[in-house]
Amino acid sequence: MTPSRPSPAVGLSLLGFLATLALGLAILFGAPRTLDTFGLVQCTGFAALAMFGLSQGFVWGFAGVMSFGQAAFLGLGGYAYAVSVINLGDSTLPVLIAIVVPMLFAGLLGYFMFYGRISDAYIGVITLTVSVILFQLVNATSGSQYRIGAAELGGFNGIPAIPALNLPGHPDEPLDNDGLWYAAMGALVLAYVLLRAVLASRFGRVVVAIRENETRAQLIGYDPRLYKLLAFMIAAGVAGLAGCLYANWGGFISPTVFGLSMSAQVIIYVLVGGLGTLVGPMLGAVLIQWLIIAAGSQTVVDSNLGLGLVLVGFVLLVPQGLVPVVRGLLLRLIERRTPSRPAPEAGGALATERAR
Repeated sequence: MTPSRPSPAVGLSLLGFLATLALGLAILFGAPRTLDTFGLVQCTGFAALAMFGLSQGFVWGFAGVMSFGQAAFLGLGGYAYAVSVINLGDSTLPVLIAIVVPMLFAGLLGYFMFYGRISDAYIGVITLTVSVILFQLVNATSGSQYRIGAAELGGFNGIPAIPALNLPGHPDEPLDNDGLWYAAMGALVLAYVLLRAVLASRFGRVVVAIRENETRAQLIGYDPRLYKLLAFMIAAGVAGLAGCLYANWGGFISPTVFGLSMSAQVIIYVLVGGLGTLVGPMLGAVLIQWLIIAAGSQTVVDSNLGLGLVLVGFVLLVPQGLVPVVRGLLLRLIERRTPSRPAPEAGGALATERAR
């Protein structure tokens, strides 16, 4: 019996992963050699927001959980890093705290949502409401009495002069612009690889199966609540690390990180790049941020109006997103160039079967 060929989609998926990894490593090591200081700092911010988009793309596109308040975990990660690094001095442990605090918060929030059997529509409302509550709460902490150890929360003024990342165990050796770039882009590549590994594992396959048909997955013995909760926590940890990098990029964190604009922005990242992919949200984040900067640098058209028109037109014309459209075109091209096998004749197939 002739062995079956792997489908073109599987081969294209593996090729896409290897190409993305190679491109990420090329950008990681090539950007400091080709960009000036301003360009490198700008790209560091792009990398942090691309990780933020990656977290939303994972929890929404693969776990099927519409988190409309993903900015809550971005802000928790940024504030957790800022407060802990000011108190501890060394940034090694604060980076871990920036990941763990959002994950624990997501675990507590997700437990009540998923085990309380809240519908998908209400999950989006609840996460958005939590983000707004955190914005109002942190915004009302102006005054010297609102502090955690040596760190004043600052209210609407935020926390300025956040100590930068340093070499592990060496607080007196903070990273320069090149070092922050390597940390941000390296973390983005690592997060992408880890999430691909998670999706390729049994856990990831079950998560996707629950997204496709939750009732069927439950009937064959899986608990959708547990798998959704764990996926929700993983995405929160990725968003928390993005918040840590975002705070390092600007050396500043304020309540606006919890705002509605950040929550809506990351949804646009996913829609532009492509829902159901990991590369798409990262690409969408870079593209949208570049458009925001380009729109703000001209005075002919109002930047917000121009950007809104571009986004609406893009979503209407390319509703699937960039990456799924490109992937579909490549699959059709491969199928056209792959010669189809002639079906075996009935007599030959019957003779072969009898010979067995």
